[in-house]
Amino acid sequence: METNYQHLADELTVLADAAGSVEDLMSVFVGRLQERLRHFDWVGFYMIEKGPPGEGPLLVLGPYVGADTPHKRIPLNQGICGAAASSGQTLVVDDVRADPRYLACSVATRSEIVVPVTVKGKVVGELDVDSHTPAAFGDEDRKLVEHCADLVGRYLERIS
Repeated sequence: METNYQHLADELTVLADAAGSVEDLMSVFVGRLQERLRHFDWVGFYMIEKGPPGEGPLLVLGPYVGADTPHKRIPLNQGICGAAASSGQTLVVDDVRADPRYLACSVATRSEIVVPVTVKGKVVGELDVDSHTPAAFGDEDRKLVEHCADLVGRYLERIS
């Protein structure tokens, strides 16, 4: 990772080791990422919860920073977030307007990266980042967001 990305990754690792709860950890991560990386316009965690009777699991919005979103509960079969959680793979979308899976949250959003959070190989949530800049996320961004998702997964493994 580039020096400033590596410095931020190291700082977040230290914070993860000292976190008092997973909520605290996720809150610190979303705040720090948006504060340090100006192209991260919306940063939030979604965690998987059991859906209502007769429905499947849902992604439920947890700690986030940025504009309010109407998508506080997302079925796993909807949107880029649902696709990332269902596939277990990081998704980077350079132009959300060209992706039919995109659930419009903000007319300003142009690109998105979504990274699953896993515990013992099972997807339990994800870290979602939106940018107002097209094709905003490069390899260093991906590595950093994946690192954050991994730290949250490891934290959850430790406390389970």
